[in-house]
Amino acid sequence: MLSYLANPARFMRISGVALPWFGALSLLVLGLGLVWALVVAPPDYQQGESVRIMFIHVPAAWMALSVYLFVAVASAVALVWRHPLAEIAAQAAAPIGAAFTFVCLVTGSLWGRPMWGTWWVWDARLTSVLVLFFLYLGYIALVNAFDDASRGARAGSLLALVGIVNLPIIKFSVDWWNTLHQPASVLRLGGPTIDASLLAPLLVMALGFGFLFGWLLLLRMRAALNERKLRALRVYGQALDGSAADEPSSAATRPAWR
Repeated sequence: MLSYLANPARFMRISGVALPWFGALSLLVLGLGLVWALVVAPPDYQQGESVRIMFIHVPAAWMALSVYLFVAVASAVALVWRHPLAEIAAQAAAPIGAAFTFVCLVTGSLWGRPMWGTWWVWDARLTSVLVLFFLYLGYIALVNAFDDASRGARAGSLLALVGIVNLPIIKFSVDWWNTLHQPASVLRLGGPTIDASLLAPLLVMALGFGFLFGWLLLLRMRAALNERKLRALRVYGQALDGSAADEPSSAATRPAWR
């Protein structure tokens, strides 16, 4: 499958078909999830209406980790197998993952104020997610820090692979250390501890976030490929202009008729 999609023209053709489907599904599923989460789902018996922040915060947190894993895997594929689209996929996904992480941090702060009485605490879970946000920003900055795009891509890929050690720290920080953040209540061995009336819209929102990521990723990858194509055509045109300028003009070579 990876080798099949390695051809940019083939990828553009397939993604052109998939793009409107991802856009429509993200709009439909997110619309359904928001209505279910904000209107239909009951308030929590302890947290009241503030529990509705969960329907944005938790899927954003899941996507923040998942997208970084995607960036790291794509970076590894680009480094090892020199897949022509892997580094484009990693670079296209990184800003999306940073946005999900930012939403996770902001909604977590809004949720923490009524639950903990403070906007922020430097516990293991919050601090490690903040580190994840800085890793995203560092990757984006490093990729664009070199005049040579290939050097920037390699440097960014190495940072992405090193930063992957932060993912298990985020996941298991609530189990390894004493924190204010609650332990896992959905992805756990004993099964979810959330009531079905809240779990169902939460999973629908997570699915909608996944479709949204797929749509944004395809959109950014197609834009990056078109930009590279235009750059290559511009360089080719400049080379042709340079070759034409080096040739003797027709006026200089034709005989002077009297």
